[in-house]
Amino acid sequence: MVRDLAALPKAHLHLHFTGSMAPATLVELAAEQQVSLPDSLRAAVGPQAALRLPADERGWFRFQRMYDAARAVVRSESAMRRIVREAAAADAAEGSRRLELQVDPTSYAPFVGGITPALEIVLDEARSASAATGVEVAIIVATSRTRHPLDARTLARLAARNASDGPGGVIGFGLSNDERRGDTSEFAGAFQIAARAGLALVPHGGELLGPDHVREVVAHLHPDRLGHGVRAAEDPELLDRLVADGIAFEVCPASNVSLGVYAEPDEVPLTRLHAAGAQIALGADDPLLFGSRLLDQYEAARSVHGFSDAQLADLARSSIRASRASESTTTQLLAEIDDWLAQPDD
Repeated sequence: MVRDLAALPKAHLHLHFTGSMAPATLVELAAEQQVSLPDSLRAAVGPQAALRLPADERGWFRFQRMYDAARAVVRSESAMRRIVREAAAADAAEGSRRLELQVDPTSYAPFVGGITPALEIVLDEARSASAATGVEVAIIVATSRTRHPLDARTLARLAARNASDGPGGVIGFGLSNDERRGDTSEFAGAFQIAARAGLALVPHGGELLGPDHVREVVAHLHPDRLGHGVRAAEDPELLDRLVADGIAFEVCPASNVSLGVYAEPDEVPLTRLHAAGAQIALGADDPLLFGSRLLDQYEAARSVHGFSDAQLADLARSSIRASRASESTTTQLLAEIDDWLAQPDD
């Protein structure tokens, strides 16, 4: 027997709004909105489903079509609030004490009166969910590589206006979608707006593309954390530089395998990143499609990668330190992690 990983305090820093939905919620919202779900999506979220796609543009296209179909059922304020509330409750059950949920309000704006009301709905429910679950829920506003960089600046200004370190505030600004799309340098202006507001800069990079792309993201967007970043492990010199610069890695092992970046779970370079001294925050990314939540990532670190309880506690500490939790919350959670590790392994 080993220590209960659900009791290990941790922070969840890489979770997307639509992708956080439970399959049952997807089906119920689709029925409410009279939206027909594609057979491919129903199959992907079915029992024991294990999404495996090729790591090429065709694979990403298939993933994006399913994600867009899931997002199409979110057409009301009540649906948006339900997603935030359920994400927080699911995290609470798995020992997450801090959730930084990523959302692009553009996707839901047509149904609630614009991007500002869309974000305000998410922020308001994040505050309520924080109080109800004990999980501090904060928000990352993310733009997409598929949209014009001027749209990114609009979202960055919206994020800056709502910047707050407390529960229900915007704490970061991200860049998501296919890394092969768009010109990274053209999003630098948006990230400069976010940086001036004191927001954490958390672009995706280094999952679908390799070390050269990571260098590009670092040079132009100056991230505090890399969404994924696992491909940096292919270049020891680059990895050492990222570690020295204190850039954290949001590692989502199940996502990496489902999207074909690695053929098998044991190929995800979690051990290599940890041995290099990287600050790692495990994340579930899009559990709706990838079939596993935050706790599963910790379980895999133990069972697949051979992490000891001390190493798992180290991962949890890294997730807390990489978050934008307050100093008091950070101190408290780090102490609770020490308490977890001090317990006997039954």
